[in-house]
Amino acid sequence: MKRKTISSSNPVYLDNNASTPLAHGVADAMAACLKSNFGNPSSSHVYGEAASQAIEHARKQVAGLINAKPEEIIFTSGGTEANNLAIRGSALRFKSGHIISSCVEHPSVMKPLKYLEGLGFKITYLPVDKYGIVDPAVLKKLIRENTILITIMHSNNETGSIQPIAEIGKTASSSGIVFHCDAAQSVGKVPVDVKKLKVDLLTIVPHKFYGPKGTGALFVKRGVELKPVLYGASHEKGLRPGTENVCSIVGLGKASEIAEKELPDRVQLMKDLTGYFYNELRREIPGIRLNGHPTKRLPNTLNLSFPDIQGNILLEKLKKEIAASTGSACHEGKHKPSSVLKAMGLSDREALSALRLSLGINNTEVQIRRAVKSIAEAYRNL
Repeated sequence: MKRKTISSSNPVYLDNNASTPLAHGVADAMAACLKSNFGNPSSSHVYGEAASQAIEHARKQVAGLINAKPEEIIFTSGGTEANNLAIRGSALRFKSGHIISSCVEHPSVMKPLKYLEGLGFKITYLPVDKYGIVDPAVLKKLIRENTILITIMHSNNETGSIQPIAEIGKTASSSGIVFHCDAAQSVGKVPVDVKKLKVDLLTIVPHKFYGPKGTGALFVKRGVELKPVLYGASHEKGLRPGTENVCSIVGLGKASEIAEKELPDRVQLMKDLTGYFYNELRREIPGIRLNGHPTKRLPNTLNLSFPDIQGNILLEKLKKEIAASTGSACHEGKHKPSSVLKAMGLSDREALSALRLSLGINNTEVQIRRAVKSIAEAYRNL
């Protein structure tokens, strides 16, 4: 597994749940495409055919990563569009209906649901336990005769907690309900098999696993019907009009191919580094709290509340040493506690004291030791 070397003078990058650098090979594949594949994939001449073949090769690469068929992969402009296509595209086939989701979803799921709510659709938001995980038994009881869609994320972007997707998938399948899973944070980090999970729709975002931004994909199980949310020509089986972003799709394909080969090594590396990081921080700062499930979470993610401080203030002190995120959202200059952490039962004070530290394959033990030292010193000074 090739890893990039980052200068020791730069802050240690610990925000890989926000975005990742390109993997070795991805930039080269995209550069080669930029130089030679300028044709429109819809054109019938040799240049168009070359671009079309590049897209179809990428479709196979993406399908291989999640154990799908190539024809079940629809390319989009990213995770937001994929989630909108899945949710709005499923619901708008009906004039009304009931949808089940959770209270800890990403805004690109929450906002389409709010839009549908405005059209008269009924939405039930499942609560979560102290680890941020839904109860499949509760979900099962909430199903109605007019339930048309279930949409639950695979893993949470803030805490890394992984939902019981396979169990929910069995319930959805036996009830004949379309099941969408936003797997933006999971694909390329942990095994994601659409057949084992029994999902009908699954969102894929490459810039979370060392691929490019500005592109994404939606797995659409054969036989599942969607209504387009954009209107134009008949690209991507008529579900996503617009000339394809060929070079970024090539990058997505290459990132998927690399992830499929490297996944076991990536998982082990992240478990080892993250475990070391957490243990060292606990030793240096007694009383820190792990937010999220202790084991059922992404192997690269630590969401930690620090006693008696605000996360944004701690992060400000650390900006020359580490790059990470807080457990709060800044609106009009005021920091508000994370709705995800609040849903898990944290107080405002506990939620505001949180940092999200998300590791990547380019991190090293040397960097983690440096980060531990920097965080501990900044915390003591505060």
